[in-house]
Amino acid sequence: MRLRLYLIIIACLALLIPVKAQKSTTDISVVLGDLYYWIMNSSSDSERKRLNDSVILIVESYVASDSVMNHRFDNVRNLGQIDSPDGKVKIINWNLVLRDGSNRYYLYIIRSGGKKEKNTVYKLTGINSIKPIKTDQIYSPENWYGASYYAIQPFKAGKNISYLLLGIDFGSTFITRKIIDVLDFDKKGGICFGLNCFRKGNEKLFRDVLEYSSEGLVSLRVQSKKLVVFDHLDSYSGGHGEGQDNVGAGLYFDGYSLKRGVWSFVSNINVRNRKY
Repeated sequence: MRLRLYLIIIACLALLIPVKAQKSTTDISVVLGDLYYWIMNSSSDSERKRLNDSVILIVESYVASDSVMNHRFDNVRNLGQIDSPDGKVKIINWNLVLRDGSNRYYLYIIRSGGKKEKNTVYKLTGINSIKPIKTDQIYSPENWYGASYYAIQPFKAGKNISYLLLGIDFGSTFITRKIIDVLDFDKKGGICFGLNCFRKGNEKLFRDVLEYSSEGLVSLRVQSKKLVVFDHLDSYSGGHGEGQDNVGAGLYFDGYSLKRGVWSFVSNINVRNRKY
Protein backbone atom coordinates (compact mmCIF):
# COMPACT_ATOMS: atom_id res chain seq x y z
CA MET A 1 0.00 0.00 0.00
CA ARG A 2 2.81 2.42 0.89
CA LEU A 3 4.55 1.63 -2.40
CA ARG A 4 1.43 2.42 -4.42
CA LEU A 5 1.02 5.71 -2.59
CA TYR A 6 4.63 6.58 -3.30
CA LEU A 7 4.16 5.86 -7.00
CA ILE A 8 1.20 8.22 -7.09
CA ILE A 9 3.38 10.92 -5.50
CA ILE A 10 6.08 10.26 -8.12
CA ALA A 11 3.56 10.68 -10.92
CA CYS A 12 2.44 13.99 -9.45
CA LEU A 13 6.05 15.16 -9.18
CA ALA A 14 6.72 14.33 -12.81
CA LEU A 15 3.66 16.27 -13.97
CA LEU A 16 3.60 19.21 -11.58
CA ILE A 17 7.18 20.07 -10.68
CA PRO A 18 8.86 22.33 -13.25
CA VAL A 19 12.06 20.66 -14.38
CA LYS A 20 13.72 24.06 -14.83
CA ALA A 21 14.03 24.59 -11.10
CA GLN A 22 17.29 23.28 -9.63
CA LYS A 23 15.71 22.13 -6.37
CA SER A 24 13.03 20.24 -8.29
CA THR A 25 15.52 18.33 -10.42
CA THR A 26 17.50 17.45 -7.30
CA ASP A 27 14.32 16.03 -5.77
CA ILE A 28 13.59 14.05 -8.93
CA SER A 29 17.13 12.67 -8.94
CA VAL A 30 16.46 11.23 -5.49
CA VAL A 31 13.15 9.76 -6.64
CA LEU A 32 14.78 8.16 -9.69
CA GLY A 33 17.53 6.72 -7.51
CA ASP A 34 14.92 5.22 -5.19
CA LEU A 35 12.97 3.77 -8.11
CA TYR A 36 16.02 2.05 -9.57
CA TYR A 37 16.90 0.69 -6.13
CA TRP A 38 13.42 -0.83 -5.75
CA ILE A 39 13.55 -2.22 -9.28
CA MET A 40 16.85 -3.98 -8.65
CA ASN A 41 15.67 -5.38 -5.33
CA SER A 42 12.19 -6.46 -6.39
CA SER A 43 11.61 -10.20 -6.68
CA SER A 44 8.64 -9.76 -8.99
CA ASP A 45 8.92 -8.94 -12.70
CA SER A 46 5.43 -7.43 -12.67
CA GLU A 47 6.50 -5.10 -9.86
CA ARG A 48 9.68 -4.17 -11.73
CA LYS A 49 7.59 -3.25 -14.77
CA ARG A 50 5.25 -1.11 -12.67
CA LEU A 51 8.17 0.71 -11.10
CA ASN A 52 9.74 1.17 -14.52
CA ASP A 53 6.51 2.77 -15.74
CA SER A 54 7.09 5.48 -13.13
CA VAL A 55 10.65 5.99 -14.44
CA ILE A 56 9.22 6.37 -17.95
CA LEU A 57 6.71 8.95 -16.73
CA ILE A 58 9.43 11.04 -15.12
CA VAL A 59 11.86 10.78 -18.04
CA GLU A 60 9.23 11.67 -20.63
CA SER A 61 8.36 14.80 -18.68
CA TYR A 62 12.05 15.63 -18.43
CA VAL A 63 12.98 15.14 -22.11
CA ALA A 64 10.06 17.40 -23.12
CA SER A 65 11.38 20.28 -20.99
CA ASP A 66 13.24 23.30 -22.35
CA SER A 67 16.22 22.68 -20.06
CA VAL A 68 16.95 19.07 -21.03
CA MET A 69 19.97 19.92 -23.22
CA ASN A 70 21.67 21.87 -20.43
CA HIS A 71 20.91 19.68 -17.42
CA ARG A 72 22.00 16.34 -15.99
CA PHE A 73 20.54 14.29 -13.16
CA ASP A 74 23.17 13.87 -10.47
CA ASN A 75 24.04 10.55 -8.85
CA VAL A 76 21.56 8.40 -10.80
CA ARG A 77 23.81 5.48 -11.71
CA ASN A 78 21.28 3.43 -13.67
CA LEU A 79 20.27 6.24 -16.01
CA GLY A 80 22.56 6.75 -19.00
CA GLN A 81 22.99 10.42 -19.93
CA ILE A 82 25.36 11.29 -22.78
CA ASP A 83 25.79 14.57 -24.66
CA SER A 84 27.40 14.95 -28.07
CA PRO A 85 30.47 17.23 -28.02
CA ASP A 86 28.80 19.56 -30.54
CA GLY A 87 25.86 20.11 -28.15
CA LYS A 88 23.27 19.08 -30.74
CA VAL A 89 22.27 15.61 -29.53
CA LYS A 90 21.56 14.15 -26.11
CA ILE A 91 20.78 10.54 -25.25
CA ILE A 92 18.89 9.29 -22.19
CA ASN A 93 18.71 5.51 -21.87
CA TRP A 94 18.52 2.62 -19.47
CA ASN A 95 17.79 -1.09 -19.42
CA LEU A 96 15.28 -2.98 -17.32
CA VAL A 97 16.63 -6.35 -16.17
CA LEU A 98 13.92 -8.92 -15.58
CA ARG A 99 14.27 -12.09 -13.55
CA ASP A 100 13.41 -14.21 -16.58
CA GLY A 101 16.78 -13.20 -18.05
CA SER A 102 15.53 -10.62 -20.55
CA ASN A 103 16.66 -7.00 -20.83
CA ARG A 104 14.34 -4.26 -22.03
CA TYR A 105 15.97 -1.15 -23.42
CA TYR A 106 14.52 2.35 -23.29
CA LEU A 107 16.09 5.05 -25.44
CA TYR A 108 15.33 8.75 -25.79
CA ILE A 109 17.26 10.74 -28.38
CA ILE A 110 16.90 14.51 -28.11
CA ARG A 111 17.97 16.63 -31.08
CA SER A 112 18.43 20.27 -30.25
CA GLY A 113 16.24 22.73 -32.13
CA GLY A 114 18.62 25.57 -31.38
CA LYS A 115 17.32 28.95 -30.24
CA LYS A 116 14.46 29.18 -32.74
CA GLU A 117 12.88 25.73 -32.85
CA LYS A 118 11.74 23.14 -30.34
CA ASN A 119 13.84 20.09 -29.61
CA THR A 120 12.88 16.87 -31.36
CA VAL A 121 12.51 13.78 -29.17
CA TYR A 122 12.72 10.21 -30.47
CA LYS A 123 11.56 7.36 -28.22
CA LEU A 124 12.64 3.78 -28.88
CA THR A 125 12.23 0.51 -27.03
CA GLY A 126 13.92 -2.82 -27.62
CA ILE A 127 14.61 -6.18 -26.05
CA ASN A 128 17.73 -8.33 -26.03
CA SER A 129 17.85 -11.29 -28.38
CA ILE A 130 20.10 -14.27 -28.93
CA LYS A 131 19.94 -13.44 -32.64
CA PRO A 132 23.07 -11.61 -33.81
CA ILE A 133 22.97 -7.91 -34.57
CA LYS A 134 23.50 -7.62 -38.32
CA THR A 135 26.43 -5.63 -39.66
CA ASP A 136 25.20 -5.29 -43.24
CA GLN A 137 21.98 -3.34 -42.89
CA ILE A 138 20.41 -0.14 -41.61
CA TYR A 139 18.08 -0.39 -38.62
CA SER A 140 15.05 1.86 -38.25
CA PRO A 141 13.36 2.81 -34.95
CA GLU A 142 10.78 0.12 -35.71
CA ASN A 143 13.28 -2.76 -35.90
CA TRP A 144 15.97 -1.35 -33.61
CA TYR A 145 18.04 -4.15 -32.06
CA GLY A 146 18.09 -2.69 -28.52
CA ALA A 147 21.15 -1.53 -26.57
CA SER A 148 22.36 0.93 -23.95
CA TYR A 149 24.63 3.62 -25.41
CA TYR A 150 27.37 5.23 -23.36
CA ALA A 151 29.42 7.31 -25.83
CA ILE A 152 28.68 9.56 -28.78
CA GLN A 153 31.07 11.31 -31.18
CA PRO A 154 30.11 13.49 -34.18
CA PHE A 155 32.02 13.04 -37.43
CA LYS A 156 31.68 14.27 -40.98
CA ALA A 157 30.61 11.74 -43.61
CA GLY A 158 30.46 13.51 -46.97
CA LYS A 159 28.50 16.71 -46.46
CA ASN A 160 26.57 15.39 -43.48
CA ILE A 161 27.32 15.20 -39.76
CA SER A 162 26.74 11.71 -38.39
CA TYR A 163 27.17 10.43 -34.84
CA LEU A 164 29.29 7.45 -33.86
CA LEU A 165 27.68 5.49 -31.02
CA LEU A 166 29.21 2.99 -28.60
CA GLY A 167 26.81 0.70 -26.80
CA ILE A 168 26.32 -2.56 -24.95
CA ASP A 169 23.72 -5.30 -25.37
CA PHE A 170 23.31 -8.23 -22.99
CA GLY A 171 22.42 -10.70 -25.73
CA SER A 172 21.90 -13.70 -23.46
CA THR A 173 23.00 -15.26 -20.21
CA PHE A 174 26.19 -16.35 -21.96
CA ILE A 175 26.96 -13.60 -24.48
CA THR A 176 27.48 -9.83 -24.20
CA ARG A 177 27.87 -7.50 -27.16
CA LYS A 178 29.67 -4.19 -27.53
CA ILE A 179 28.43 -2.21 -30.53
CA ILE A 180 30.07 0.43 -32.72
CA ASP A 181 27.26 2.05 -34.68
CA VAL A 182 26.23 5.30 -36.36
CA LEU A 183 23.19 7.47 -35.68
CA ASP A 184 21.97 9.42 -38.71
CA PHE A 185 19.27 12.04 -39.22
CA ASP A 186 17.59 12.39 -42.60
CA LYS A 187 16.29 15.58 -44.21
CA LYS A 188 12.73 14.84 -43.09
CA GLY A 189 13.75 14.55 -39.44
CA GLY A 190 13.78 10.77 -39.24
CA ILE A 191 16.55 8.68 -37.69
CA CYS A 192 18.29 5.45 -38.53
CA PHE A 193 21.14 3.34 -37.21
CA GLY A 194 23.98 2.23 -39.43
CA LEU A 195 26.12 3.75 -42.15
CA ASN A 196 28.28 2.03 -44.74
CA CYS A 197 31.42 3.73 -43.45
CA PHE A 198 33.32 0.91 -41.73
CA ARG A 199 36.10 -0.94 -43.53
CA LYS A 200 37.47 -4.18 -42.10
CA GLY A 201 39.79 -5.90 -44.54
CA ASN A 202 37.70 -6.48 -47.65
CA GLU A 203 34.44 -6.06 -45.74
CA LYS A 204 32.26 -2.98 -45.92
CA LEU A 205 30.15 -2.75 -42.76
CA PHE A 206 27.31 -0.62 -41.46
CA ARG A 207 28.47 -1.27 -37.89
CA ASP A 208 30.76 -3.59 -35.99
CA VAL A 209 29.73 -5.85 -33.13
CA LEU A 210 32.04 -7.43 -30.56
CA GLU A 211 30.55 -10.62 -29.12
CA TYR A 212 32.18 -12.21 -26.10
CA SER A 213 31.54 -14.22 -22.96
CA SER A 214 29.27 -12.51 -20.45
CA GLU A 215 31.71 -13.64 -17.78
CA GLY A 216 34.47 -11.47 -19.25
CA LEU A 217 35.20 -7.75 -19.57
CA VAL A 218 35.95 -6.16 -22.93
CA SER A 219 36.71 -2.46 -23.18
CA LEU A 220 35.44 -0.24 -26.00
CA ARG A 221 36.04 3.50 -25.86
CA VAL A 222 36.47 6.67 -27.88
CA GLN A 223 40.19 7.35 -27.67
CA SER A 224 40.06 10.58 -29.70
CA LYS A 225 37.90 12.30 -32.31
CA LYS A 226 39.39 10.01 -34.95
CA LEU A 227 40.06 6.79 -33.06
CA VAL A 228 37.94 4.12 -31.36
CA VAL A 229 39.83 1.48 -29.37
CA PHE A 230 38.79 -1.92 -28.03
CA ASP A 231 40.31 -5.11 -26.67
CA HIS A 232 41.34 -7.62 -29.30
CA LEU A 233 39.09 -10.66 -28.96
CA ASP A 234 40.65 -14.08 -28.39
CA SER A 235 39.32 -17.52 -27.53
CA TYR A 236 40.02 -18.54 -23.97
CA SER A 237 43.04 -20.79 -23.65
CA GLY A 238 41.86 -24.27 -22.81
CA GLY A 239 38.29 -23.28 -23.61
CA HIS A 240 35.60 -25.92 -23.68
CA GLY A 241 33.86 -24.73 -26.84
CA GLU A 242 34.09 -22.66 -29.98
CA GLY A 243 31.20 -20.22 -29.52
CA GLN A 244 31.35 -16.54 -28.65
CA ASP A 245 30.72 -17.50 -25.03
CA ASN A 246 34.35 -18.69 -25.02
CA VAL A 247 35.74 -15.39 -26.30
CA GLY A 248 37.25 -12.62 -24.20
CA ALA A 249 39.79 -9.81 -24.12
CA GLY A 250 43.18 -10.56 -25.66
CA LEU A 251 46.60 -9.07 -25.00
CA TYR A 252 46.46 -6.02 -27.26
CA PHE A 253 44.09 -3.42 -28.72
CA ASP A 254 42.33 -3.12 -32.06
CA GLY A 255 40.32 -0.19 -33.27
CA TYR A 256 38.88 1.99 -36.00
CA SER A 257 40.59 5.08 -37.33
CA LEU A 258 38.67 7.87 -39.08
CA LYS A 259 39.88 9.35 -42.36
CA ARG A 260 37.72 11.25 -44.86
CA GLY A 261 34.48 9.97 -43.41
CA VAL A 262 35.54 6.30 -43.32
CA TRP A 263 36.34 4.28 -40.19
CA SER A 264 39.07 1.78 -41.09
CA PHE A 265 39.97 -1.21 -38.93
CA VAL A 266 43.43 -1.11 -37.35
CA SER A 267 44.98 -4.12 -35.60
CA ASN A 268 47.42 -4.09 -32.67
CA ILE A 269 47.13 -0.39 -31.89
CA ASN A 270 49.65 1.47 -29.78
CA VAL A 271 47.23 3.69 -27.88
CA ARG A 272 50.07 6.07 -26.98
CA ASN A 273 50.78 6.79 -30.64
CA ARG A 274 49.73 10.38 -31.26
CA LYS A 275 49.29 10.00 -35.03
CA TYR A 276 45.66 8.93 -34.62
